[in-house]
Amino acid sequence: MQPSSQMLKGILEGAILKIIQQGDIYGYALHEKLAALGFGDIPEGTIYPLLLKLQRNKLIVGVRRPTGNGPDRKYYHLTDEGERTLTIFQQQWHQLVQAMANLNQGGESS
Repeated sequence: MQPSSQMLKGILEGAILKIIQQGDIYGYALHEKLAALGFGDIPEGTIYPLLLKLQRNKLIVGVRRPTGNGPDRKYYHLTDEGERTLTIFQQQWHQLVQAMANLNQGGESS
């Protein structure tokens, strides 16, 4: 089952930052990695505007590199601000996961 677009909307930026933190990556490879991780088939028309937004917000930087057998590819890497933003995202995500776990167990926050 593919996650709903509304659910993805809230976490996609954080997921993209985390993938980029693991190593420089270009857009199509990022799209493939998201699909392999279980995020479903996210349209490239969703990913590229997010990459542009993350660049405008100075969370990532894109650098063109030659491929040797075709056009250059733009590889993305995190900035220091991107690292800080990812840390905050992960803390908030952990809180939400804990809240859902509490709810699923029928209990309250510990």
